[in-house]
Amino acid sequence: MASRSTKVPDDFNIFYLRKDALSLESLKVPTDKSRDEMNPQYQGLTGLRNLGNTCYMNAVIQCLCSVAPLVEYFLSGKYTASLDKENGEIATAFAYLMNDMWLGDFDCVSPEVFRLVIGERYPTFIKKTQQDAQEFLIYVLNELHEALKKASKRRSQGTSSAAWDFRPCVSETSIITRLFEGHLSYDIMCLECQTTTYKTEVFTVLSLPIPYETECSLEEMEELMGPIPVLNSHAGQERPSFGGSPHQPEQGMFGRQECLECFFQQDMLTWNNQINCSFCGTKQDAAVKASIAKAPKMVIFHLKRFDCQGSYKKKLKTDIYYPLNNLDLSHYIYPLFRKNPKYNLFAVVNHFGDLDGGHYTAFCKHTVTQKWYNFDDSQITELPESLVQTSAAYLLFYSSQTFSVPVKNHNG
Repeated sequence: MASRSTKVPDDFNIFYLRKDALSLESLKVPTDKSRDEMNPQYQGLTGLRNLGNTCYMNAVIQCLCSVAPLVEYFLSGKYTASLDKENGEIATAFAYLMNDMWLGDFDCVSPEVFRLVIGERYPTFIKKTQQDAQEFLIYVLNELHEALKKASKRRSQGTSSAAWDFRPCVSETSIITRLFEGHLSYDIMCLECQTTTYKTEVFTVLSLPIPYETECSLEEMEELMGPIPVLNSHAGQERPSFGGSPHQPEQGMFGRQECLECFFQQDMLTWNNQINCSFCGTKQDAAVKASIAKAPKMVIFHLKRFDCQGSYKKKLKTDIYYPLNNLDLSHYIYPLFRKNPKYNLFAVVNHFGDLDGGHYTAFCKHTVTQKWYNFDDSQITELPESLVQTSAAYLLFYSSQTFSVPVKNHNG
């Protein structure tokens, strides 16, 4: 990356962020052709300046910068056709930042403009204190959706006592819903009358619980998956490897009785969690089981490492074994909608340290070079694929489609 300038540009030469001075016209993506003539090997390999405990923000932005369809949507200018002019500051600032990171002339840029714009809506993110990367991700996706949404008609999975009820409804879609939105279905059975009802829930991030037991035993995993090779761990001990090498097809995620299984297992609703059964006419115990009704193109897993219950706080540092390729979610998809999608990992947000202090980084697979890189604020280093899987993983980004290199439309 030596061919690019190492001087960090000052964003305030471009924008003035007083609310009365910020206009959508001033935030338009520049059309400097010299940016497109840059060696494509370096496009998308741009560091982000740490503005004071903003590593959580930088890590999330780098992962979103690795979603090629999302990047192309902004670089091509397609987003302007859907942009809500009254609510478009965050989306437009995001577009400008994507442009700087993919087509800019610098090894490192400052996300100050984006931080200040989103900070006007969410003051927590303007403070120079460490924040949760998962919460920041959800806020960003929500704001992009709100700024770019359009009304459309589609079938809705309603609630029925016997079967799925499809009915047309008007919903709001955007580039965010098209890429990241999935639907969960909940089968809720009254244990008294055996009547089953169905409810659905939209998600963009799946938060997976982490069992307190640090690992399945090797015997349990081999019973589930057959013989498993072992690798040398960083602690000098041997630990089970899930699914073989990263280049071999994976059979599942995390192993039996771990994250995904815990999330989708059947739960009992008793005591204060009883349901109001419309058939019994009173509160009853119930069994509820979740499954995926609609699998998104990109699925984001949040590993719930931060355990906070009242005054009790703890970070769970459990090693989670996640496949790099061919993650099969068909086992968790509602049978009526099962299409056997396979997912490949393309980005990871890591958290190092403890609950009260730590540092976020990102591992991202570059669309152009197909290599993995470690993004540590302004520093970028190539990362061997064998080191992508770590016990620091906090957010996992998977895609069911192969990314193509983002293209900027010169006529857009």
